[in-house]
Amino acid sequence: MLDTIFNNPFEEAGLSSRFAEPCILVIFGATGDLTARKLIPALYNLAREGQLPPQFACVGFARREKTNEQFREEMKKAISEFSRVTPIDETLWATFKEQLFYHTSEFHDPKGFDKLSILLKDLDQKLGTQGNRVFYLSTQPSFFPTVCEQLYNAKLISPEETKKEAWARIIIEKPFGHNLTSALSLQKELTRFLQEKDIYRIDHYLGKETVQNLLVLRFANSLFESLWNSRYIDHIQITVAEDIGIGTRGAFWEEAGYLRDILQNHIMQILSLIAMEPPANLSARAIHDEKVKAIQSIRPFSATDLHKSVVRGQYGAGYINGDPAVAYREEKNVNPHSLVETYAAMRLYLDNWRWAGVPFYIRGGKRLPKKGTEISVFFKDPPSVLFQHPGKRNEPNVLTIRIQPDEGTSFKINCKVPGSSNLIQPVKMNFQYGKYFGLTPPEAYERLILDCILGDNTLFARVDEVFASWQILNPVLETWDALKGEELSDYPSGSWGPKKADDLLKTDGRKWRLL
Repeated sequence: MLDTIFNNPFEEAGLSSRFAEPCILVIFGATGDLTARKLIPALYNLAREGQLPPQFACVGFARREKTNEQFREEMKKAISEFSRVTPIDETLWATFKEQLFYHTSEFHDPKGFDKLSILLKDLDQKLGTQGNRVFYLSTQPSFFPTVCEQLYNAKLISPEETKKEAWARIIIEKPFGHNLTSALSLQKELTRFLQEKDIYRIDHYLGKETVQNLLVLRFANSLFESLWNSRYIDHIQITVAEDIGIGTRGAFWEEAGYLRDILQNHIMQILSLIAMEPPANLSARAIHDEKVKAIQSIRPFSATDLHKSVVRGQYGAGYINGDPAVAYREEKNVNPHSLVETYAAMRLYLDNWRWAGVPFYIRGGKRLPKKGTEISVFFKDPPSVLFQHPGKRNEPNVLTIRIQPDEGTSFKINCKVPGSSNLIQPVKMNFQYGKYFGLTPPEAYERLILDCILGDNTLFARVDEVFASWQILNPVLETWDALKGEELSDYPSGSWGPKKADDLLKTDGRKWRLL
């Protein structure tokens, strides 16, 4: 059955007609940072804005012994610290806390899931949640199949289409798999226990307001869409920079690395939205179809040119904002001889009519000078017959889309400096969401959790998108494994990455845009 185009997050008509059904959200791994920093504050803000159904409950599921009251107090502290709106509204909290519950169990314990089933049925009767469920797997990826199997055995999920009005959906955090083989295996394992339509692969970048606006910017503005091709665009840069290190995530990072944790999902999702063709309509299926085509058109890396098009690095000791920073290999739970990358940069080409010959430069890393995620579209220079001074080249027109922080868009153009001379100087037209609309954009998790409750998977990654992305990047991982760190470059904390990353553009007569 074809997806409906109604109630889509990109459609204005849908904004006032999206009503969330009663449900219970179960968070597996509820004692982790994600729950405290993002998930519970997101639920609180949804409740504050009246977007959660009145018949709602959230159950935290984790191994640590804890009472409902202890969990509620910890979550109140988390909301006070991490919510985008502070201070906490005590009147709202008095109601919201009564919707928070805690359940202690191991992920592999069948008895714990049987007790969870009893708890959920009890809450259905008390709160009127009608048997609807969202299971959020905020756990290590290795636990995904285990939790799903236990939910299936407890009859909380099913791979069969039933006539029951109640529904059950699962949100899975990235990365989805460790490589293409493991992603295929994980998908096969998950679909033993539930249907593909009930799997929501979350990528919080897709919930960011600026990322959602990419389609509007492109397809609702003829100025940009008419120029959005190889005739007018010289190249595109995507940067995801973080000034922090890996913190307490050393064990996870040793298994993942930058390519798996950030590039394979966040950056590839952004690239697909920039490069995709106009969808036939605004249904989830139509948008996903075009995103998949864009990723599939990326030119595969050959063994001979991979070392010329890919750079990876690992941060060493240095300084961030004047404060000393240790090297990656000195971080907690990290192998002192680790060959895991904390930085990656690539040159990609899309072999299709729109983008033939236009390089996409992508980069990202930890312990860079500042935090920032942005897309920069560099337009080609006009013919150099006017306004050119000997030995000096005018700045190119650049459209920059800032995803974080200070969400917004700027457009750099060239203007004449006042006076009798013909000096040309670049100037920026700048737009910021917060300043123009007078409010802080919603957190990504607010939008994505609500969309899952609504059954709208537009802003989630479809499985063939994930497979297509792994298919492009799998040869990179295999080459790195074979080289055993020979091509791994060190870079000081507080720098913009390895020199090889600068050379990647320098050989093409270009340079990275400074954030």
